[in-house]
Amino acid sequence: MFAAIDIGTNTVLLLIAKYEGQKIEVIHEEQRIPRLGKGVDRDRNLSTEAMDRVVEALRDYRRIIDHYYPQVESTIVAATSAVRDSSNKKEFVNRIEQQTGFDVRILTGQEEAQWTYLGARSMLTDGIARQVVTLDIGGGSSEVSLGREMELLDFHSFDIGSVRFTERFIHSDPPTPSEIEHCREAIAKAFDERPFSWKGDTDAVGVAGTVTSLAYMEEGLTAYDPELLAGVKLSRGQVSKWVHNIGEMTTSELLQQYPEVMEGRADVFLPGIMILEEFLKKYGFNECIVSTGGIRHGAVVSRNAM
Repeated sequence: MFAAIDIGTNTVLLLIAKYEGQKIEVIHEEQRIPRLGKGVDRDRNLSTEAMDRVVEALRDYRRIIDHYYPQVESTIVAATSAVRDSSNKKEFVNRIEQQTGFDVRILTGQEEAQWTYLGARSMLTDGIARQVVTLDIGGGSSEVSLGREMELLDFHSFDIGSVRFTERFIHSDPPTPSEIEHCREAIAKAFDERPFSWKGDTDAVGVAGTVTSLAYMEEGLTAYDPELLAGVKLSRGQVSKWVHNIGEMTTSELLQQYPEVMEGRADVFLPGIMILEEFLKKYGFNECIVSTGGIRHGAVVSRNAM
């Protein structure tokens, strides 16, 4: 049994899982939304308040692991875009080690893409092409990875994320048409800067909270159940419909309508699904398959592949 923690720009996620025969068995999952990356795009610095929120989340996770899952053999703690981009990352990592006992590994863009790809595939075993392109929409960056089976072939980490682009472009509630258009243009321009190409049947796979939350809403669920979300297909038309509808809603309206998945996410959700929409347009996909796997699942797979 292993534990993996993903310290992202918006969320801190815990996975406790068993790994046998190249298959992950999810035992327990937790989510906190401390918004670590708030202001990092502007200041290149993690705020004291944001670091405090993350440390408290990690203390909670330490208690959960120690009390309920003492059989956990090791815990992998990975940090991504917000920490990687900050000027005070060493101070933050030292604080975590001193106050929680966790060693933090700051992932490179390549490691982030590799672990995301492996994690996405690990939770999709049926009805998926041998070759896939995964999109991991984060708060600070988004990773596109091309792979075949369990082998990563190509990747790129784009500096586009739900928190980063909300702070840059969305200043009204609800956003104005011009804010939405400027955000859309910036996303499309970012994707144009790094081309991908492949041959043969290829599926698009979407991971992370933006995509799973959108699938929850599209499926009309009333409780968040990863087993019901894994493998859901979102068409480009469905994604565009949600971009239009949410673009006309206030943050409070969105939160009130979908509290299960919009708590801590409602104010940054629109740029996230716009990234998904532009990704599908850019690479000519009519739909994407939802995976509930991610960096923390990929960490478990990589740990056992060593």
